[in-house]
Amino acid sequence: MEFTSVAALADNHVIGHNGDLPWESLPADKQQYRERVTGSPVILGRRTYESMRMDLPGRRQIVLSRQKRVFGAESAIHAVDIDSAINMSRQTGANTVYILGGAAIYSLFQPHIDRMVLTRVPGVYQGDSYYPEWNEDAWTLISIEDYPGFTLEEWTRTRK
Repeated sequence: MEFTSVAALADNHVIGHNGDLPWESLPADKQQYRERVTGSPVILGRRTYESMRMDLPGRRQIVLSRQKRVFGAESAIHAVDIDSAINMSRQTGANTVYILGGAAIYSLFQPHIDRMVLTRVPGVYQGDSYYPEWNEDAWTLISIEDYPGFTLEEWTRTRK
């Protein structure tokens, strides 16, 4: 099973501001993102889940939260910690599980991530949540695709 982190980030690694994106919507990014994760299990934090509640991606949402919760969608299940989220991921039988954020979830999973698919939004934005830094020596950039308003990068881990 492979863990793939999917995120949109600015040049300064900002991913959010006050629970929203700090840049204008990028429809082509949303489309490629949905096509990528739909039908696969996803792991996300409670706040990210709540912000997407009406537009949930994936066939199974594993929602990581310290507080026991019941979620309004049949496809959403609660994970109390990273180990339980990983175990739940294994039980799906999927080849790929997508990590969707927010910032704390990306940081927790960074040691477990095998691949990163990053939407790079040019510019420096103010924000209150950031994608974690990574050691580029441990990663290989395997593809770059230019879109209007952003670049899509795919990275694979070469060593943990």
